[in-house]
Amino acid sequence: MLKLANGSEIPALGLGVWQVPDGPVCERAVTAALESGYRLIDTAQAYGNEASVGRALRSSGVPRGEIFLTTKFHPGRRDPLAEMEKSLERLDTAYVDLYLVHWPQGGATVAWPGMEAAHAAGLAKGIGVSNFSAAELAEVSAVAEVPPMVNQFQYSPFVDRRGLVEACLAAGVVPQGYSPLGTGEHLDDPVVAKIAAATGRTAAQVLIRWSLQRGVSVIPKSSRPARIEENFGALDFSLDEESMAALDALDTTQHTAEAKAADEKWWS
Repeated sequence: MLKLANGSEIPALGLGVWQVPDGPVCERAVTAALESGYRLIDTAQAYGNEASVGRALRSSGVPRGEIFLTTKFHPGRRDPLAEMEKSLERLDTAYVDLYLVHWPQGGATVAWPGMEAAHAAGLAKGIGVSNFSAAELAEVSAVAEVPPMVNQFQYSPFVDRRGLVEACLAAGVVPQGYSPLGTGEHLDDPVVAKIAAATGRTAAQVLIRWSLQRGVSVIPKSSRPARIEENFGALDFSLDEESMAALDALDTTQHTAEAKAADEKWWS
């Protein structure tokens, strides 16, 4: 568990449902995660699967208070408060534990008053951002009455945005990484495979474990129950210093404080 600025705790490992189709596939994934012991589920308005997440949560039998639920405001829409109300209808819950600005479209601060309104109304216990650079995070913090509690961005040994992680930690913001497996691309890397063989773990567990040991919450995506259960095994072992250093050497970002390279930004 990692401590948020509002005093609540966010699980270090959760399930992300980006690109998981709405309907039975998403419901099965969330159900499998909860049965495996996950208590953090991460969705978004842009994913189009909030209703499926809500159905799985309801049918799981896990008390709502034990689940940390995140969704994200779609910045192409106008009003974070109004969109939060729609999300809650789809999720069939009275609140989310965390509401993030999905990306900084139109500027870092434009959505923040509406995010604070959702927080003040009790619809979002915590608020934060996603895909924000260190500079953009500082912009929001400078004008916020309620500062961001989390910044979520792509993070793995190959995309080690260490400068951004350090900026988050210095500001009291929990860094959270998505795509820790590079959407599967990193699983066959020879360095990762060698460490997995030496530790008796899978490549996925090694990659997730690296992020956890860097103090980053991680939300690997999967729709396969066996893989979801496998990923959860990253919590019960540690990588030694030599393995961590070997994984550190895979970085391609020069430890940037940017959340995206200029040619990767899909917003304006």
